[in-house]
Amino acid sequence: MKQFIKAFLFSLIIFSAVIATGIFTYAKFMSPEGIAEEFPDDEDQIKQAEEDEEEFASPLEKAIHDSNRVNVLLIGMEGPRTDTIMLFSYDRKTKEGNIISIPRDTYYYRDEYDKYSEMQKINAVYGSEKEGYQALMDTVEDITGIPVDKYVSVKYDGVRAAVKAIGGVNFNVPFHMKYTDIYDEPALYINIPAGQQIIDGDKAVELLRFRNGDPGYPSYPDGDIGRVKTQQEFIQAAVKKSLSLKLPNVINAVYPHVKTNFTLTELVGLAKDAIGFTTDNLSSAILPGEPKYLGKLSFYIPNGQEITKAMYDLYDVPLSADTNEENVADAAETP
Repeated sequence: MKQFIKAFLFSLIIFSAVIATGIFTYAKFMSPEGIAEEFPDDEDQIKQAEEDEEEFASPLEKAIHDSNRVNVLLIGMEGPRTDTIMLFSYDRKTKEGNIISIPRDTYYYRDEYDKYSEMQKINAVYGSEKEGYQALMDTVEDITGIPVDKYVSVKYDGVRAAVKAIGGVNFNVPFHMKYTDIYDEPALYINIPAGQQIIDGDKAVELLRFRNGDPGYPSYPDGDIGRVKTQQEFIQAAVKKSLSLKLPNVINAVYPHVKTNFTLTELVGLAKDAIGFTTDNLSSAILPGEPKYLGKLSFYIPNGQEITKAMYDLYDVPLSADTNEENVADAAETP
């Protein structure tokens, strides 16, 4: 069941990230014109940057200062823990988006807890700190070495509500998906025939959660790769339908399932930069690292050197041969 929840949240977060683009656009046209004027334009920002005579600790730090990127932490909740954590980085100038998935078992050492306990996993940060969202943002900053500007937290029902709001999605199901889990609460029954059909809200959740078939029924032949491919294809189809005249309905439907520290002014300021963004400009990757058992628990150990390379690449900055000298990612006292 845990794997089903992860699969669903993976899809939910990606869908929410792209829907957020639509919210930017929608807010621009539904809000008073005066609000947009509060945001400086690009020329003002460039002029201000030229006037600043700051010294930077690394080429990446300077690139971040001069960049048009907005980094948003996307969170899928499972009770008090963050079951899915992704960093969505959007370049407002090039209209390119990058999603960096951060495994929920990522090791993040904190002095107040036993070294190899569940509390050293990144998914425990939100529920154990007073300022949960801010603490998680700070943690991701430590691990990646880049700023996290905002957060968006999404509940499970977000995808169901969005798909229902657009009247379902026309989608070609690759094979008969049939799965039964009587121990789930409530019991889970997935039964979606193969072929082209309209997938509605409830069926959408089942489609995105499906992983293995009942005895006698097919599963994905290539495992998680096939499952993720189906998820991405479905989400792209849903997003394309959402970014139409139905967008106001989608926003109204998804809004109750989302928490964010974006202000309306900030959304309006980003609206003009989000116009023209498509799923073709969206790429995804996993935080560099490797799984490892520490004590009796499985952790995902972040690779600081490889993370640094990835962040330099994200900001299109050349990296010297010796990455140790420019290592900006904090492995959080990785063992």
